[in-house]
Amino acid sequence: MKKVNVEDAVGMELCHDITEMKDGFKGAAFKRGHIIRAADIPHLLDIGKRTIFVWEPGAGEIHEEDCARRMAAMAPVEGAHYTEPSEGKVLLLADRRGMFRVNRPLLEQINSIGDITISTLPDHYPVEPGARLASMRIVPLVTEESQIIAAERLCAEEKLLNLLPYQYKKVGVVITGSEVYTGRIKDKFEPVIRAKLKQYPSEIVGVTICDDHLDMIVTAAKAHLEKGADFLIFTGGMSVDPDDLTPTAIRRLGADIITHGVPAQPGNMTLVAYLGGIPVLGIPGAAISLPTTIFDVLLPQIFAGEKLTKAELINLADGGLCQMCPACHWPNCTFGRY
Repeated sequence: MKKVNVEDAVGMELCHDITEMKDGFKGAAFKRGHIIRAADIPHLLDIGKRTIFVWEPGAGEIHEEDCARRMAAMAPVEGAHYTEPSEGKVLLLADRRGMFRVNRPLLEQINSIGDITISTLPDHYPVEPGARLASMRIVPLVTEESQIIAAERLCAEEKLLNLLPYQYKKVGVVITGSEVYTGRIKDKFEPVIRAKLKQYPSEIVGVTICDDHLDMIVTAAKAHLEKGADFLIFTGGMSVDPDDLTPTAIRRLGADIITHGVPAQPGNMTLVAYLGGIPVLGIPGAAISLPTTIFDVLLPQIFAGEKLTKAELINLADGGLCQMCPACHWPNCTFGRY
């Protein structure tokens, strides 16, 4: 764009709104795209505009609102929608519950181009309908179109943002511990697990309490699988004591243990495994007494169909320490960030 005297602007295209305040009114006296006429000059001078900015033909520049629209178009997200540009930016809003994913390396590339700024919620963030997922805009009023073209080319090769819906799962629960099996103490895990699973599309196909006996634990798990379970949860026996048999039982079941122990607290002794494509979690006792543990962090990932990896679980370390706030407001906090 270029700056010109209003008297010399006749026939030129205005490249930004011009605001007028008069008799309590505040609004656009002239809208972007307006072609300046000779009759407009007195009005412009009356509102203090001796110079204005107009489009310079062939300059290769693009307005912030057009940039915002093109950035939205280059990063479509199923289950979410973009707002119309306002103050030069568009917002991405969630239309459904799910797991928000961000291609971090690609986001870094795009934000390094120049005038482009895209900010998002963290990767692996569980969201509800209406959540603000991302904001996109350029810093100046206009920028070189080549910058937007560069971003569009990058997004043509990879997906920048995604909102994964939660999938329906049938869950089998195996609770271990001789003290619970014999009735010496009352089980406290089942009500906790039921309450947490209620937040996701799920059905509990069975809950079995087992003695500290390998064959009994394995048989209970197999019974849940025969009922169609596609997600197994084990509780109890998750420490490193020699008589804690749950990890051994999970191995005997044939599952591939990704990790026993994660760099996050509470829930440090959590076990993550896969039996073919079936996720298997071993949940330590912290889930009984504390409102939020790594169990809560992993559940939305599993229901979104994400296969957890050792590398991702190691990334829990940065942000893996719960601050134990008097009132828990997870996930709107630092805990459990990947």
